[in-house]
Amino acid sequence: MRRFTTATVDTAAALMRDGGVLAYPTEAVYGLGCDPHDRHAFDRLFALKGRPATQGVLLIAADFEQIAPYIDLAAVPPAVLGDVRASWPGPHTWIFPRSAAVPDWVAGAHAGIALRVTAHAPAAALCRAFGAPLVSTSANPHGEAPARDVTTLARYFGDRLDGVLEAPLGGQERPTTIRDALSGAIIRA
Repeated sequence: MRRFTTATVDTAAALMRDGGVLAYPTEAVYGLGCDPHDRHAFDRLFALKGRPATQGVLLIAADFEQIAPYIDLAAVPPAVLGDVRASWPGPHTWIFPRSAAVPDWVAGAHAGIALRVTAHAPAAALCRAFGAPLVSTSANPHGEAPARDVTTLARYFGDRLDGVLEAPLGGQERPTTIRDALSGAIIRA
């Protein structure tokens, strides 16, 4: 497993552009990420987790402009979009009606797409270096606790993981709440 820092974030982003799967710090736990449009990388990520393909993943971005193409904006009332945008960047994940730009494998069996514009500097730097949103799912085998440190990442995945961006977590105790943007319903507390 290659190790990267915020000083080498461009190299970490290049690894993902080349089909790699990378662990990186988020607001509360390490996440696993890859290019959402690279089906082979996505399949490798799901194999690492042992996660059913019907469970979608969220996309994380550095700014709204990176994720806007993934939202069916015509299906979102302007007031709703304004409220969501006011919560970003921040530790808030929202489910939107998805546009045709969302690969089916990313959404799984879900009609919508979960999106977050992160305020966590290392994750945002990675998205900026990559130039687009990244897959973001907790770094753990399905059913295990999410990794909060590099030692746990190594124990869970060893050399099967292509790399890790070593930087501090964001200080939250729990992964972000997921809400439906249209109804406001809490999907994950």
